[in-house]
This record gives sequence, structure tokens and C-alpha cells, in this order.
Amino acid sequence: MNDPDALLVRVLAEAKSLGIPVSREIDPHVAVNTRARTRFGRCIRRSGRFTIELSERMLEAPERSCRQTLAHEVLHTCPGCQNHQVRWKSYAARMNAAFGYAIERTGTAEGLGVPDRREARYKLVCERCGAELTRMKKSPLIAHPERYRCRCGGKLRPAPV
Repeated sequence: MNDPDALLVRVLAEAKSLGIPVSREIDPHVAVNTRARTRFGRCIRRSGRFTIELSERMLEAPERSCRQTLAHEVLHTCPGCQNHQVRWKSYAARMNAAFGYAIERTGTAEGLGVPDRREARYKLVCERCGAELTRMKKSPLIAHPERYRCRCGGKLRPAPV
């Protein structure tokens, strides 16, 4: 099991070594969310202080994945980086280049090496390439698959879950 507080200290040192202006108001204790199903981490700002939160399943992930997720959230503490726009992306690119991370706007369970515990309620399959798209909620894609195409250009059809 990873020690998220120690990993946070390491990630903060990495960011500071690159001159990335992370906040000095980050709680040194990483909160663990036992209910998170779809997100791996979160940066919470309250009264000028930041709390970094990890999904419980990240504690079983490879250390590198934990650090990468923590780095993603730490970057949100930088001025002007509460979203995933240009400044945040530039800091993420610097962390990726320097430390071999793959920090992106969104991560996947597969990419982070954690089991995907979400239970899909809907599934579409591409008639051309066989790609499967799963969804938890009934979205416009699920309600009207005829309006959408797969990345390969193929038609999507509903399939049993």
C-alpha cells in the first residue's frame, strides 16, 4: 500500500524543482475518498487552503500512478490552474517531460493500472471495428445512436450489457 502523504511530499518537491508555482496552502494530509467511482483524485479549495483527495482504489495502484494523480491535482493549486486550460497544460507537460508522467486532463482506470469498478448500464458496439462504448447514464448518445459514429466512422448499435 502506498503512503499518499509521503508521495505528496515527493510530488511537491518535483514540481518546485521545476519552478512550478504550487500553492503553499496545501494540506499535507491526503484525504482518501472511499465512495469515488469515476474519479481518481480531486483538488478541493476551501477558504484559501487546498486539500488533495485520492480515490481509495488509488492506494492499490502502482506508486507511479499515485504520484501522477497527485501531480495532476497539485497542479490545480497553481494560480490560474483551477481548470485544464493552457497554463495547467504547460505545467503538466513540464512534469511529464521531467519525470516521465503521463498527466492528462482525464485518466483511465486502464492507464493508471487500477480495476474499473464502474458498472455500465448501457453499451454500444461499432458495426465496423467492433469497438465497445459503455455508459453509466442514458445520454443523447445512448438515446439516439443513429446520430453518432465511431472514431472509425462505423455505425453504432445498442448491445446487451
